[in-house]
Amino acid sequence: MKIAIIAPTAIPARRANTIQVMKMSQALVGLGHTVRLAAPLVKSNGNDQPDRSWENLARHYGLANQFAIDWLPASPGLRSYDFGLRAVHLARLWEADVIYTRLPQAAALASLRGMDTIFEIHDLPQGYLGPMLFRLYQKGKGARRLVAITRALASDLRERFGIPDCESFVVIAPDGVDLRRYENLPSTTEARRILAGVVGNKPVFPFSGGNLLLHPDQFIAGYSGHLYAGRGVELLLDLAERLPDVVFLLVGGDPQVVHQFQDMAESRALNNVIFTGFVPNSELPLYQAACDALLMPYQHRVAASSGGDIAPYLSPMKLFEYMACGRAIISSDLPVLREVLNEWNALLLPPEDVLAWEGALHQLQVDPALRERLGNQARQDVAGYTWEARAACIFAGLDSRSEPR
Repeated sequence: MKIAIIAPTAIPARRANTIQVMKMSQALVGLGHTVRLAAPLVKSNGNDQPDRSWENLARHYGLANQFAIDWLPASPGLRSYDFGLRAVHLARLWEADVIYTRLPQAAALASLRGMDTIFEIHDLPQGYLGPMLFRLYQKGKGARRLVAITRALASDLRERFGIPDCESFVVIAPDGVDLRRYENLPSTTEARRILAGVVGNKPVFPFSGGNLLLHPDQFIAGYSGHLYAGRGVELLLDLAERLPDVVFLLVGGDPQVVHQFQDMAESRALNNVIFTGFVPNSELPLYQAACDALLMPYQHRVAASSGGDIAPYLSPMKLFEYMACGRAIISSDLPVLREVLNEWNALLLPPEDVLAWEGALHQLQVDPALRERLGNQARQDVAGYTWEARAACIFAGLDSRSEPR
């Protein structure tokens, strides 16, 4: 099929939604579809323009399959309506078989025009315009499929918006992982040597670092991703204070937020906390492989990049990356995370109970057999969560001749 994908925000960026749209574009190409991605081109002051070359995008997002990208003008003051209009118009000119998007403005417009449209949603529609755009999408003749990131979200959408309980229309599709990037991972010791630039053989991954010194005998607990409110960074600092012999490696985060937490760690004399700042997605598996355990300390309220609370509907990409890495996982025991995690593939703990987290880390520290068992089970369980499997599920049975629901 010819699939026109409309990105929700500017590319390249560090937002998770841009990683997802690029991974899904690559997966659809891998399944044999022809993909054309439309991304907003937002004017910025001065000459500080992002590098939009494919080489930079491939490194930034960890991509192998190339696809066409159209950069369409978008005015910040028009709240993506102008971009959505341009992207839908371009899809019509291209004679796309289907439009696939997370942008509500584009989904509503395309559906109202009768263009086959798949709308993916990660949270309940917000504000005044969000519910209105959602209902316009539902009413349009082009509404072919609604993709909900979790079962919890699909259930609440049915309750609040009366969407049909029909498997051919509503697809529940958690996030995914590129398993190819997690094949032949180095051991924790070798990953640490690569990160330090002490490499006997050619690195498994392209790596631009070479100055992160991690002792081979240290127990390292890792976290990767943004450091927004509700991600549990404060809990990690409390744990670092209680467990001075454990190194906490925090990978990612916007510079301003990273500096804020660095100052907090320094004020508490925490010498066992390392902040790397942003790391390109292509290099992320190496940092995760250097860890003995991987942490997901989400709190009961979790801020998205937009500021909203996404805790009830989480399907974080880091979850599937952690599982693919084959390292032991300690996670907050949130109901939505149990859609994927269980007592066999992770240690699940109350997010606010620092003593429980301290005990779990100590348990993993002294019990390598438990670490291995949890990591192996997680690696087995993630096999069905590839981006290709996700894309195949979303587009199953859908072609240009499908009839309106």
